[in-house]
Amino acid sequence: MKRPLVWLGLGLSASVAQGLSIDTVSSGGSAYTVATVDLQRDRLELHWQNPTTRAPYTTFEQLRARLAKEGRTLLFATNSGIYAPGLKPLGLHIEQGRTLVPLNRAQRGGNFALVPNGVFWVAGQRAGVSETGVFARSGVRPTFATQSGPLLVQGGRLHPAFRKSGTSFKVRSGVGVCTDGRVRFVISGAPVNFYSFALFFRDTLRCPDALYLDGSISAFATARGSSQLAPFAGIWSVSR
Repeated sequence: MKRPLVWLGLGLSASVAQGLSIDTVSSGGSAYTVATVDLQRDRLELHWQNPTTRAPYTTFEQLRARLAKEGRTLLFATNSGIYAPGLKPLGLHIEQGRTLVPLNRAQRGGNFALVPNGVFWVAGQRAGVSETGVFARSGVRPTFATQSGPLLVQGGRLHPAFRKSGTSFKVRSGVGVCTDGRVRFVISGAPVNFYSFALFFRDTLRCPDALYLDGSISAFATARGSSQLAPFAGIWSVSR
């Protein structure tokens, strides 16, 4: 049975752009904020550095102000993948077809290197979540891309390290490409373990491929406000 999607936060209606919807979905006793992006209708972009100052945006409000100068309205934003000291993306970061940070093949050190990890990429009106090695061999030339880890779901299978009994509970964010072709960004409303988070993408949202973005600092913004508490080194946005 398809679960109903009910928006519960920030006073927005569920549909705020041509295709974008922002909803709260309950599953397994947890609530998740889900932003659904239709690349046929929505303008999804990745941002790191302000093109004028070359400094990282760090906050949704800085990005909102920049877009306003361009005559655009920020409708939704969320953090990108894990980043290194100095507010630099830890892995691949591509904007407007330009590789600003190269692919990172590290296999040791934190969640990023909990292989398999992967890349979320957007190429025009197509999107995908690919394992890092598969992406490197694919020949895909993304317009935008971010690398993070671990992969939550790969080809319908949960990451082999995840266990239902896992004891690491954190607020988590991720992104999936689902069977209906839409992109879904998700942030848990309360701490969850990796197993539950991955299961939500696969079984509730029907996303056969999904990538973990980050943990406790994860946040989102809408046209009316932001839940951000920490700086970021990469921001995905939908604007009009």
